[in-house]
Amino acid sequence: MSSNISPTTWGKYQLVWGQQTHIMGIINVTPDSFSGDGLYTSDETVVQRAIEQAQRFMRDGATIIDVGGESTRPGGAVLISAEQEVARVIPVIQQLRKELPSSAIISIDTYKAEVAAQALVAGANIVNDTWGLRQDPEIAAVASQHQVPVILMANMRGFRKREIVSDVMRYLAGSIELALQAGIHWEHIILDPGIGFGTTPAEDLTLQRRLGEFRSLGRPILLGTSRKSHIGRILGGLPAGERLEGTAATVVFGIAQGADIVRVHDVREMARVVKMSDALVRGTYMLS
Repeated sequence: MSSNISPTTWGKYQLVWGQQTHIMGIINVTPDSFSGDGLYTSDETVVQRAIEQAQRFMRDGATIIDVGGESTRPGGAVLISAEQEVARVIPVIQQLRKELPSSAIISIDTYKAEVAAQALVAGANIVNDTWGLRQDPEIAAVASQHQVPVILMANMRGFRKREIVSDVMRYLAGSIELALQAGIHWEHIILDPGIGFGTTPAEDLTLQRRLGEFRSLGRPILLGTSRKSHIGRILGGLPAGERLEGTAATVVFGIAQGADIVRVHDVREMARVVKMSDALVRGTYMLS
């Protein structure tokens, strides 16, 4: 699947769209991740474990390393202050910037302006906002000031829904407008339909089936279905750690629908899925 979207370029970094599906590897510096992979503990090994995981992700094919310090799991995530979040993620980002290749792209998964600002100074390159600039309006100014890309996610929690695709479409269009008003460049906007954020399993499936419709907004699409609860429910109540095959199915179908980035926990396995999917969908492959 070709793309008429121009590359996203900032500083010495660039993401080219249409030639390959980019992989975002998840680093959860939290004690309560829904997926069971949270790295945060009370000991001093958390930074080193995050570094080792990120290095493994890069070797396995990740383009972007996404660092988050507050769980967003439905029905039980413990909200923390910006100060607590900073204490979790900044040491990790600082060390990642020192130890990963200079070409590595690091995103900060936060909706708080203060966290985003400190993360960008520490070495992050992208702001991944799970509220699409709606929760903390100042975060848009932070991204604009640093001239970095933003991932705008639709979050239906508390949103009065009517028809899920049009609801998410309106949400994302509004977030795009907020970004542009703040001075964020059009080419720096990436969209995420927010699978599992205030949506039912049926709505999640609808969003995935109709993912291609979001291409009408003119920006690259990130798909985050990895280990999500609707996969577990469809597969008979499987726990998060056993949803690999279900995740793979969503990744394959997502790429066929036009996903440009897939955000995943299992980078090694999903990199193989992405490579085969890109060969089929985009016609990009190398034979050994």
